[in-house]
Amino acid sequence: MIKDPAINQALQALIDGNKRFAAMKPAHPNQDKGRRDEVKGGQKPFAVIVGCSDSRIPPEILFDQGIGDLFVIRLAGNIVDDTALGSIEYAADHLGTRLIVVLGHSKCGAVTATAQGGEAHGHIGRIVQLIIPALERAKGKPGDLVDNAIRENALLVTAAIASSKPILSKMVEKGKIAVVPLYYDIDTGVVELL
Repeated sequence: MIKDPAINQALQALIDGNKRFAAMKPAHPNQDKGRRDEVKGGQKPFAVIVGCSDSRIPPEILFDQGIGDLFVIRLAGNIVDDTALGSIEYAADHLGTRLIVVLGHSKCGAVTATAQGGEAHGHIGRIVQLIIPALERAKGKPGDLVDNAIRENALLVTAAIASSKPILSKMVEKGKIAVVPLYYDIDTGVVELL
């Protein structure tokens, strides 16, 4: 578990916000002119969310957060490439963001398509290449192959971020940041820790 109280507090803020969202009782914090004025001079997001491009998974909404709260990186299949890692490094190293969340989700189209196979045209092939290791790890496990692969993918992306050299791995070792995998269930609206 995370030892740093500030990082735990950030994670708890996300969990609490998701509980409000799932219960259909969002507070819509930090979404007024006062907040816009407050962040004009700079940002201090309390969490980085590495999420999927899926239009059904908007982090600010499902965590009930507002302007300046989250630093969001979204790519199909919640994968990371060098550009995404650079964005995470920027948030951690320059903005002081301590919590990095990898947000997998049920019914992920990128993982489903990878599991179904077939030809991936254009740059989509690179997304598939990055998801295949999760699919391989999920094979032979009890339960649904795609759902297991979605969870494995979030775990693998979490490990890739935490071990990314030279910046993020050092920050993890020193306890300056934590990288946490979560799973969002589209049907229930609930996020769970993996």
